[in-house]
Amino acid sequence: MQLFKVNNNHCYNDNPHVKKNVFIGKTPDTDPLPVYEEIKDRLPHPIWDGHDSAIDCYNKVWEIGFSNLRLPNAEAGFVSSFIDTAFNGFLFMWDSAFIMMFGKYASRVFDFQKTLDNFYSHQHRDGFICREILETEPLENWSRDDPCSTGPNVLPWAEWEYYISTGDIDRLSKVFDPLIAYHKWLMDNRTWQDGTYWSCGNACGMDNLPRTQPGYEPDSHHSFMSWIDTCSQQYLSGDILIKMAKVLGREEEAEFLKPERDMLYRVINEQMWDEKTGFYYDKLRDGTLSTVKTVAPFWTMISGIATEERAHRMVMEHLENEAEFKRPNRVPALSADHPYYQALFGYWCGGVWAPANYMILRGLEKYGYHDIAHDFAKAYHNYAVKVFEKKGTVYEYYSPELPYNNSGKPDFVGWGGIAPVAVFFEYVMGIKSNAKERRITWRVNLTERHGIERYPMGEGTVDLICEARSSADERPVVTVKADFPVTVDVIWGEEKWTV
Repeated sequence: MQLFKVNNNHCYNDNPHVKKNVFIGKTPDTDPLPVYEEIKDRLPHPIWDGHDSAIDCYNKVWEIGFSNLRLPNAEAGFVSSFIDTAFNGFLFMWDSAFIMMFGKYASRVFDFQKTLDNFYSHQHRDGFICREILETEPLENWSRDDPCSTGPNVLPWAEWEYYISTGDIDRLSKVFDPLIAYHKWLMDNRTWQDGTYWSCGNACGMDNLPRTQPGYEPDSHHSFMSWIDTCSQQYLSGDILIKMAKVLGREEEAEFLKPERDMLYRVINEQMWDEKTGFYYDKLRDGTLSTVKTVAPFWTMISGIATEERAHRMVMEHLENEAEFKRPNRVPALSADHPYYQALFGYWCGGVWAPANYMILRGLEKYGYHDIAHDFAKAYHNYAVKVFEKKGTVYEYYSPELPYNNSGKPDFVGWGGIAPVAVFFEYVMGIKSNAKERRITWRVNLTERHGIERYPMGEGTVDLICEARSSADERPVVTVKADFPVTVDVIWGEEKWTV
């Protein structure tokens, strides 16, 4: 493997936002790392009567996660304490962004979000950020000109989620400049003449999916395509950066993103949708569409690009189709009707992956498919717990089929914590919060006594308990205890009331 040292003496088109990047040259953290056994009683405590294995799996995630915390190595250009990706000694951008999706629930004990500081501290003068940085030396795994060098751009989403969860506007103000500089770099270096984006298997994070045309390596070549996930991610990134700019009073600096956002919406809907099959696809070099069905097009839902009608077709005709994505464990990254689909050890050619599932769940929520999201989440969470019962740990990815076979690396926390923590809290229990508004939404579906004690919200915590019910038709009895004023919207079927 050839590694690359950051050399900012080369010719660059300097981005003015990089000059405002406060993470470059930041004094590294030196505070001692928390020890799980000493802090575990300060973490959120889920309750779900009769489901001890789910609670044990949840606790195991934090035990492994806290064992993977690292102090920053100043010689390697790291500036903040972080959670290791749990893979190979490199910190991965794609993985780290999704670890933040559940790491936010432990922010009162350790600020997992600061893991991303180490990518910002490695930003090049032109805005580039490598997707893999070595933790022990000032080296990057890819040259910035390599098609595999960076992506996918989910950093703005990860930071916006943290802001919604904590209300931390100070962090938002710090990350805005490196994020907008990185987005601009992608605009300048990863687009075709029509403004659509290209990627490759490594850069999109889904290495071996059979998306490229014959003769091109799926992991390392763009195959001259417009990539549906990358285009949608850039739309989402631009949309979030515009929101950040408004919150920070820096709207003028994000004006250049609005025309691109509008263009991507138009091109994706006009040129990357197939009416016959009811699905979005990668656009090939000759303007025709690929026929390979993967999880990549579901980025059009979380980004809000899909129309209501098209989202409905994607969900009902594909996501809920047992011959395609509705397998016993949901959902495989590659549709089950593809000849390359594998039930075991297929990596992305059939594997069930945490980042894809979490993204799809968010898209379902955005378009109001709450019941489907709950059923999806329960199946996925149950599979992870069943594997935990057999193996005592969580994995990098899972098989889409029964019986409960695990795949990938074990002890993967890592994004292996998404199902036992974030999916468990947000879609199985149905609890989500907005710290800025001091508001919690609780969609009650479970009938067993359940809830979360020490649920974090900004600087405070909330205890949320729903009593056991004899059936799903019995109206829930919810109790809320908080150390600050908070509003809880309880949703049960068609009913909604406020605590």
